[in-house]
Amino acid sequence: MKAPVVLMESLSAWFIALSVLSQNILLSETAHLKIGVPENYDGIFPWYLTKLPDLPLTFSDLTVSGDDEGIFGVESGFLYALKPLDREKQPSYSLQVSFTKSMHAQSFTVEVCVIDKNDNVPVFLEESMRGSVQLGLLKGIPFMQVEALDRDDRNTAHADLHFSLLDQIPRIPASYMFSIDSITGEVFLTEDGASTLDPEMCGRYKLSVMVQDMAGKSNAFFSTGTVLVEVTGNAWASPDPVRLQENLPGPYPIQISQVKWSGSPVEYSLEGEFPEMRFTINREGIIYLNAPLDRETQDQFHIDIVVERPDGREIAKPVELRVMVGDANDNRPTFPQMQYHTVVKELATKGTEILTVQAADNDDPKTDNVRIFYRLVGQMPETPRNLFRVDRDSGVITVQADSMEGTAPQCTLTITAEDAKGLNSSCTVIVKVLDENNNPPIFSHYEYGPFHLTEDSSVGTTVTVVSAWDADEWGGDSWQVDYRLESGNEEEVFTLVTDRWTNEAALILAKVLDFERENEYILVLSAQNSVALVRGRYGPASTATVTIFIDDINEGPVLSQSHYEVTVREGEEPGRVIATIRGYDPDSHPIRYSLRGDTKKYFSIGKYSGELKMVQALDREENSTYTMEVVAEDGRNSSLSASTLVTVHILDVNDNSPVLVGDYSWKYLCTPRWEDQALVLASRDSDGPQHGGRLNFSLRNDATVRHNWKLTPINDTHTNLSLNVPYLPPEVYIVPFTISDSSSPPRSTFTSARVTVCLCSVRGNCRTAPKQPQGMPTIQSTVGILLGTLGVIGVILIAKFVRLSYQNSTPPNKGCQERVPLKVSH
Repeated sequence: MKAPVVLMESLSAWFIALSVLSQNILLSETAHLKIGVPENYDGIFPWYLTKLPDLPLTFSDLTVSGDDEGIFGVESGFLYALKPLDREKQPSYSLQVSFTKSMHAQSFTVEVCVIDKNDNVPVFLEESMRGSVQLGLLKGIPFMQVEALDRDDRNTAHADLHFSLLDQIPRIPASYMFSIDSITGEVFLTEDGASTLDPEMCGRYKLSVMVQDMAGKSNAFFSTGTVLVEVTGNAWASPDPVRLQENLPGPYPIQISQVKWSGSPVEYSLEGEFPEMRFTINREGIIYLNAPLDRETQDQFHIDIVVERPDGREIAKPVELRVMVGDANDNRPTFPQMQYHTVVKELATKGTEILTVQAADNDDPKTDNVRIFYRLVGQMPETPRNLFRVDRDSGVITVQADSMEGTAPQCTLTITAEDAKGLNSSCTVIVKVLDENNNPPIFSHYEYGPFHLTEDSSVGTTVTVVSAWDADEWGGDSWQVDYRLESGNEEEVFTLVTDRWTNEAALILAKVLDFERENEYILVLSAQNSVALVRGRYGPASTATVTIFIDDINEGPVLSQSHYEVTVREGEEPGRVIATIRGYDPDSHPIRYSLRGDTKKYFSIGKYSGELKMVQALDREENSTYTMEVVAEDGRNSSLSASTLVTVHILDVNDNSPVLVGDYSWKYLCTPRWEDQALVLASRDSDGPQHGGRLNFSLRNDATVRHNWKLTPINDTHTNLSLNVPYLPPEVYIVPFTISDSSSPPRSTFTSARVTVCLCSVRGNCRTAPKQPQGMPTIQSTVGILLGTLGVIGVILIAKFVRLSYQNSTPPNKGCQERVPLKVSH
């Protein structure tokens, strides 16, 4: 019974192992079997690893090979192990499974990969680790590296190492002067360490470091170690400044300085504002100049020398090399402009400064290379005497001659600037001699005339042209002459017009002449410059006299007004003087007055008095304005005349009463009274607005009339007549009323209107003939009378036409025909 129990326990363990390992079985495309097996198994053996696939139902001679240690075996189609596996000893096994089927041997490969467990502690490669740090190393730049080893699978977290710094002894001058990279184990300075590291204060440090697997997790294995760090000095410092002469002859490159980094291998480079490849540095830190320098282009260079690790990381702060360029006298002095312009007054005295020229030398201003000397080397036009000089040191140009009068209006000077080496350049100075007003103008004649002008000469007539000569420069301000009328022209009869091109003045007539008022003019003219005289004064030669005689001519009369406005009330008695036209004759000849344009002969004018009178009374309603022309003739020469307009305005008088306008016999009002029905009565007043502006209607002062009727004003000339009671019997009514104007006192007209009152249809039409007022003809009788009258007239006309057709006599004059108005029945 023991064997079955053992067998059952073995099978149970086998199935458990099979279920654990079934997830790690891989079958490659070539039918080889690959399985993963954890190391250090501590369960029951044999340890069944996996069921072998693809075995036939019947086979024999099942064996496994490739295992020299006899760890693996096969049974009943299962692969098993007899002892634990160790990945660090052998990470994988390649087994060959063989069997026989139908007398044929067959086989396939089973690859067993041992799965790692974290069963190894990481250890430092060296028990005592040493390093050195150079003074001046930047923070974060590694100066050594600690290394550790973990035998577990490096592709798993079991061998993922994490480094840390535990302690620093001593902790001076700062507690945390070092740090370690947790992944690489590189040791570097912190910010405090880089800034405070001092070998004189502390030359050696002891660092405690730790390494952990599992990336430093809490369940990780760890070990510790010690690092001794030596602090060393460094030759890395800014080299001494270098002074180089410009334009060195070479040969190039020329070594000018050298730097060195003490410690690990480094690479050097140069940075700064200089042309590419002008300065270079090699691996040994030697700095070269590769081409000549030009101080005028750049007089000094600040070159930063950069030190880096081979991977390109900067390990220390750059140091500076200052290169100063010494001057060589290789620049000629030059003027900022090639040509200068200046002026000098012609009366300038000797020593007067006119201009300062300054040349510049690009050589070093701290040396004598920039000392410049000035010389006047040429003057055009040439003169026997020196007109100008230039100061040798300052470049100030002054007048050398006693006076510039009589010289050319323009001089051209050539100035050179030369340095101590003889290098030079030149410029041109154009000096314009500025004219000054030192000569007064002089008239060509002392007297002009006499000239004769008729008194009817047109305004703008040129009397004469005068001129004064000026010895100053032609066209300049000192040459220009201002002419003035000093006396004899108090009434501004004449004016002067100057031609600035010729410097002449025309004497022009500016006002109308009058022989009777002034028959002779003696004008005194003066000539002066527009700018003040700087030497001399204006004398008698700068004045002249012009004599003008005025010749008399017969002139026409002159009226005092060009238009007269006269106001007359309408209806005034004829014969009243309404205006007096006044005129005079310059030659004292008599004046005759006449009217022109008074076609209706309403006015008359005194032939010699000029009194304008009304011949008959005027009516404003006929014409409110009359315009006529009054003509004044020379009594000795009728061709000489003057005229003026006279406008007579007629003032309105309230001489017209208002009247009723229109025929209202055909209109009617409905009874019973219709709301808003009324007759519109119109009136008119021929007077002006001040008398007939607003017309007032009022019913006769009769109780019955005022009871039955009502007047309602519409505007100034119209009013509504309507029933004042709800009902009036149908008939024709005579409604009396008064129309008054708005004058004070008012004028009134008493009148009446025939108003038909009738019964109306729903559409407002009269349905029955109204009762006629007593004494009035009926409609039937009126129609009968009208037809009879028309018949008689027709017979008379027929007889008249028949008679005319048999007569050859001249047709009767139309003026003899009578017009008989139709009589109106009351």
